[in-house]
Amino acid sequence: MTLRPRSAQRLGEPFLDLGVGGGSLNQMTESTEKGARVRVAPPLVFVAAIGLGWLLPGLRFHGHYGARIAIGAILLAGGVALGAAAFGLFRKTGQSPVPWAPTPELIFAGPYQHTRNPMYVGMTLLTLGVSALSGHVFMALLAPVALAVVHFTAVLPEEEYLAQKFGEPYAAYKAKVRRYL
Repeated sequence: MTLRPRSAQRLGEPFLDLGVGGGSLNQMTESTEKGARVRVAPPLVFVAAIGLGWLLPGLRFHGHYGARIAIGAILLAGGVALGAAAFGLFRKTGQSPVPWAPTPELIFAGPYQHTRNPMYVGMTLLTLGVSALSGHVFMALLAPVALAVVHFTAVLPEEEYLAQKFGEPYAAYKAKVRRYL
């Protein structure tokens, strides 16, 4: 399903429309449109949480090594799979996954049927998985902090941008699909 921005529908402005399924190219022009006002790259926030969690001394997971490794591997694999699926849909539809780039259409397929932010959920799972695998408790404690930082610096600006650009269809999507889980 392709959903064009309200401005393109009303004013006949050119836009890039590849469709969710990688449909045909209708029009392609250079755009001066700006994306969401995201100031910090969300992956860097999670990398910082992992790095800081690694450097902080003290709390470590002890015992139950096999269970910890299994849980860590599952979390890590789940995070990578979720992020890769979302990233793949961006590439398939010809969109950039960077949050400050313009969004030519909404994606409703794949993980976006269950969460509006599968990349950020994936990064959180990845951080928790690295924490379990490495035994560093502070990484696990910093994972929700990193998600909170991303929530205020990326998710809220993205939601504002998408609501202004797509209007009622985005509002209906927000009402139907949860922000995270």
